[in-house]
Amino acid sequence: MPLVTGAGFLGIEHFTPPWDVFYLPLFNLLIALYHVVFSDFALAIIVFTVVVRTLLAPLFVRQIQSQKEMQRMQPLVREVQRKHKGNRQKIAEETMALYREHGVNQFGGCLPVLIQLPLLFALYQALIRASNVVSLTVEQVASDAFAQLRQALPGITEVAGQPTKFNAPFDGPCNLPQFSDGTFTTQFLPLNCQLIDPIKLTEPVNTHVSWLFNLDLADIDRVFSLALGGTDGFHLSALALVAAVLQFVQVKMTTPKPNPDDPTAATSQMMIYLFPLLTIFWGGLFPSGLILYWIVYTGYLVIQQFLIMGWGNLFPVFGWRPGFAPPVETSLLGTPSKREPEPEGGTPRAGGSQPSTPRPGGAGGGNRPRPRRAGQKRRGRRR
Repeated sequence: MPLVTGAGFLGIEHFTPPWDVFYLPLFNLLIALYHVVFSDFALAIIVFTVVVRTLLAPLFVRQIQSQKEMQRMQPLVREVQRKHKGNRQKIAEETMALYREHGVNQFGGCLPVLIQLPLLFALYQALIRASNVVSLTVEQVASDAFAQLRQALPGITEVAGQPTKFNAPFDGPCNLPQFSDGTFTTQFLPLNCQLIDPIKLTEPVNTHVSWLFNLDLADIDRVFSLALGGTDGFHLSALALVAAVLQFVQVKMTTPKPNPDDPTAATSQMMIYLFPLLTIFWGGLFPSGLILYWIVYTGYLVIQQFLIMGWGNLFPVFGWRPGFAPPVETSLLGTPSKREPEPEGGTPRAGGSQPSTPRPGGAGGGNRPRPRRAGQKRRGRRR
């Protein structure tokens, strides 16, 4: 899909920089998959998600590899925290030194997250725009500005039985003053105004999916959900529960094991459960198409993480560990440190130094002669 460079490019009649530079290619890709390939909005979202995740795969591979190395370094980090307990500045300095020593960037996962958020916003806008349903307040419906807009854009129709919801047209004028003066922004902008010529629509997008019991992907989940507080109350979505479980698995796989000496450990453990709970909450607020996207997106990431790092720190879950997931060996304590050479005849510690072991003949064994090596001549007085 070519990048959009301005109004009039390949038939695009409405362009608002800088957001549309990012949004329009995704919107056109989603509509192309629906209109040209599948004629099924759910399949279009699923394939759209796989394509986006595949394009971003190299970024996430580096992130996962960095997280895997950080997990293996946890024994070293715990040793630093134990050694400098109570001195947060020293712990931070020594920990950063360890990360540099092992070539690990602890902020390497920020870029994929920063890219992922605009993708979510763009897809959310694409779903809202594709649904052609616009929700207004009672004051907006009664305003003169809306009356003038309906006169200039006759394709606006009221949703049956819902006086504050209206269907936006898929075709019509693209440069009305109401689209640029901030009155209604682009809520009622016809879909074809931002689509390239090969995929211009001849009828509205059908966001209902027959094989999902006629689920409307442009609305909150009202099929696989339990309405709390009546029809207009909060909907506890089964789709959101599936997304929450996948979110829990994905986060727990990469979260370091609890460390009582780490002041940030409690926060990390809280995030394991906070993100899934937020996903369940969002499932009652956002269109089900966005939740479907999140299920596929997170499932893809879980598979990618498993191929690189196995089960990671997923198990045990509430004390349970299955037979197919043995404990992961994460210790680096048996490898020599790059800071100091490995001492002879001993096993190095986390910092690379040899622990002193009391020897017979003294408190520290310092006066006892060391055994001769093979072929080494005896020194000292001859008796």
